[in-house]
Amino acid sequence: MYKLLLRPILFNYDPENVHHFTFKMVRFLSRVPFMSLIFRGLYKVNDIKLEREVFGLKFKNPVGLAAGFDKDAKLYNELHNFGFGFIEIGTLTPKPQDGNPKKRLFRLKEDSAIINRMGFNNGGVEDAVKRLKKNKGVLIGGNIGKNKVTPNENASEDYKICFDALFDYVDYFVVNVSSPNTPNLRALQDKEPLTELLNTLQNKNNEKPSQKPILLKIAPDLTDEQLMDIIDIVAETKIAGVIATNTTISRQGLKSNTTLANEKGGLSGKPLTHRSTEVIRFLSDKSNKAFPIIGVGGIHTVEDALEKLDAGASLVQLYTGFIYEGPKLIKDINKALLRK
Repeated sequence: MYKLLLRPILFNYDPENVHHFTFKMVRFLSRVPFMSLIFRGLYKVNDIKLEREVFGLKFKNPVGLAAGFDKDAKLYNELHNFGFGFIEIGTLTPKPQDGNPKKRLFRLKEDSAIINRMGFNNGGVEDAVKRLKKNKGVLIGGNIGKNKVTPNENASEDYKICFDALFDYVDYFVVNVSSPNTPNLRALQDKEPLTELLNTLQNKNNEKPSQKPILLKIAPDLTDEQLMDIIDIVAETKIAGVIATNTTISRQGLKSNTTLANEKGGLSGKPLTHRSTEVIRFLSDKSNKAFPIIGVGGIHTVEDALEKLDAGASLVQLYTGFIYEGPKLIKDINKALLRK
């Protein structure tokens, strides 16, 4: 129903406006008596065989919602009814920020892709915490970043503020240094500053009575040498794992018109499918499966998800595929895993 009826209508309008409209509709429908129950009946697959224990956490199923969709933790309880095993909120920053000027979200229909240059638009970490206190049992990842005005040499302070604020309300953390939409952010992926940042957060983690898993989200545009550095950094800092991958700055092989394809920002969707799987396989093979990987990037079909799991991912996440294919994709992946 989504692809045949709803998507053709929604795709006629500005994607950012559609995003806000969809949030309002899902929230409204979820408040209608029995609608949440109907959503769960349509899309949720409950089977103990789908459960995964990864970095010390038990996931009801291995299909999650990637960061960026519910940045401010406004809809995670309702989105969970569509069958996700976990929801990642954020990217959150210490202070609220508007993000980059509009228009900043572009739909590339011919490529089943999206370009975004949102720029960590969010209401600030403390605002999100108020809503996370109303969690009804959803496994939550907290994706954290720095404010645009914070220079890189002070970035660790921003990440520490978010870490402390979210600690009691999320199940795992994701350190986002790979978004292409905050100036100079990706420079933090270099070995020395990244090691320092992760060690700083691990030290704070170790001060707590019980620790939370910390993961690193990396770009698909890293070279093999840089990926080997990532493996070394994970070993040295003893973080829990890696999310591969964020959006790409590459525009190789796009079919969409040149003006649209050359919009600045991070590209997600089908054009990223192969590269993100390559990165997962490289990290898994070269590290001898030393740490868990969450696979994300271009999952639009059951086969895309299975490829990432076969390449070495322990869990997968959807974003653009969820927008293009609808919630049935979550159910289809979980059903396919049960048939394996």
